[in-house]
Amino acid sequence: MEAAHWIYLSGIVIIIAVMIARKNVVIPAVAATFLTAWVFTGSFVTGLESIFNASLTAASELFSIFLIIALVTALLGSLRALGADRRMVEPFRVVMRSGHSAFWVLAAVTYVISLFFWPTPAVPLMGAILLPAAIAAGLPPISAGVAIAIAGQGMALSSDYVIQVAPGLSAKAAGVQTGAVADRAMVLSLITGLVALGIGYLMTRSEFRRPDAALLERWEAGESEMEAPAPRRSLIRVLPRRRVLQPEPAAAGGGDGGVAVLDHGPGSGSGSGGSSNVPGDAGEASDEMTRRALSSLDGGDAPGADCPRRSKAFAAIVPLALIGLVGYMMLGKFTGLVPEVVGGDAAALVGGVATALLLAAAIAKDGRGSLERCADHIVDGLVFAMKAMGVVIPIAGFFFIGNADFAGKIMGMEEGAQAPGFLFDAVVRMQDAIPDSQYVVGFGVLIIGMITGLDGSGFSGLPLTGSLAGSLGPASGVDPALLAAIGQMGCVWAGGGVLVAWSSLIAVAGFARVPVLDLVRRSFLPVIAGLVVATVVGLIIY
Repeated sequence: MEAAHWIYLSGIVIIIAVMIARKNVVIPAVAATFLTAWVFTGSFVTGLESIFNASLTAASELFSIFLIIALVTALLGSLRALGADRRMVEPFRVVMRSGHSAFWVLAAVTYVISLFFWPTPAVPLMGAILLPAAIAAGLPPISAGVAIAIAGQGMALSSDYVIQVAPGLSAKAAGVQTGAVADRAMVLSLITGLVALGIGYLMTRSEFRRPDAALLERWEAGESEMEAPAPRRSLIRVLPRRRVLQPEPAAAGGGDGGVAVLDHGPGSGSGSGGSSNVPGDAGEASDEMTRRALSSLDGGDAPGADCPRRSKAFAAIVPLALIGLVGYMMLGKFTGLVPEVVGGDAAALVGGVATALLLAAAIAKDGRGSLERCADHIVDGLVFAMKAMGVVIPIAGFFFIGNADFAGKIMGMEEGAQAPGFLFDAVVRMQDAIPDSQYVVGFGVLIIGMITGLDGSGFSGLPLTGSLAGSLGPASGVDPALLAAIGQMGCVWAGGGVLVAWSSLIAVAGFARVPVLDLVRRSFLPVIAGLVVATVVGLIIY
């Protein structure tokens, strides 16, 4: 390997170490991108250009995810203005009576939808319908993100049992039947997913809260932490000047807090009345929080109070439209009545439906003013998506430069020139060091699959792990189809959107409104434990 390969590998090690240390990895990623390109091309200027080109390439590849986050967020904003969001989640409280039931309902529904249509269209559906209900039931946003990511991006996508793109790639490279790989991958994915969900549930259940609509209000206002207890609606303490209703801290020993009115007049300090966690302009946020709190106490001017019929109508229209969308996809999958819609087309269909519903809700709420309000909702959605997920772009750019499909473009190489595959070249060198022991071979293929998934693409490493399975399986006495399935687990669970932050996991984090790196850290231990258990069980039973 050349010097640029070692610089790239060093960058990966540093980034992983910084993530473990709970620090942001933008600076290491940008520095590693620059040094890799500079050393490989020998041009300092090309190294600087590669910083920009890498981020631009990552942005173009990830923008579809950003856009669907923005559109569904805009839809939720228009529904909130109508007051339909609260009405929409009411029916789900029948099954989501607590954070505990909400966790498993989220996981189950996400798995079923993702199994048939991949997680890309499933995540927006969860974000629009079930996630607000789960938050109101007491499930912390980070726990909701863990449930959705493990069930959809991991458990469903790693088997890909229905669409069978992943098993097909693995089987073709390994020289075995697709059905054999698919069957083994389904078993391994279920073991990995159930172990990961179980550990994830046990790790976060102490953070679950009692059901309360105030939890949803706090989440919608941008407060992702669920530590503060829900406010009690029986105590209002009024202070002079401009006032903001905010929950008081609970007394020692537990119990509900009260609702305090915080002073934001001149000279406010950092004490009891000195600051507010409400984001945005202080005056507007104060008035909005006051209006919301008073309306919840006395039934006054709540969102949608001036148009209850339209609010009720859209509370029914939106879920029915999304359920109809799922039904349309199922017709395409199992019948010839309509064209089959999968992958990127399915995501585009979800985004189009969300936009149409957004326009209809804006017109129903504001009438003539809908031209401005609809644009405002879309801008708010785009701002939220970029603010929450934009930091991922330079990180993804570093891993894209390690992929031969993007490296040439990033480093400005001439068209037709052989682009380097820094990551894959290193993995190919590692395969010769794997002994012929069954367990060493199994875990070796798993680790190689996880390494190839570091570029954020769950399927790009499948030809490599499949080839390794076909060559190492007969020599070690392990079924090549099983080895191909194990490699598929490593590729997809890592790169498909659970263990790396620069993958489609950003969509899950975006809808849950939690930092994507925090979601990776919460998911890491459960997923690794699940992969280890699944690999061992697979080697035993097959």
